[in-house]
Amino acid sequence: MECFHCKGKMIKDTAPFSADRKGYHILWEAVPAWVCLQCGEPFFESNEVDLIQRALQKIYHETNLLSTEAA
Repeated sequence: MECFHCKGKMIKDTAPFSADRKGYHILWEAVPAWVCLQCGEPFFESNEVDLIQRALQKIYHETNLLSTEAA
């Protein structure tokens, strides 16, 4: 696989992923990804993206429940 940014060679490895949403910060330290050997840019495949999105939706839902209960 070729890096979209620098055209370097990519290998299957892991990479960190973080998200900031409405007062909370989520960090996954080792998500499976293609990582460029030249520039370090990660590329996450659709399965990992889907899993991250589902996890963030669940966290968003639970966070909204906490906000509602506090009001």
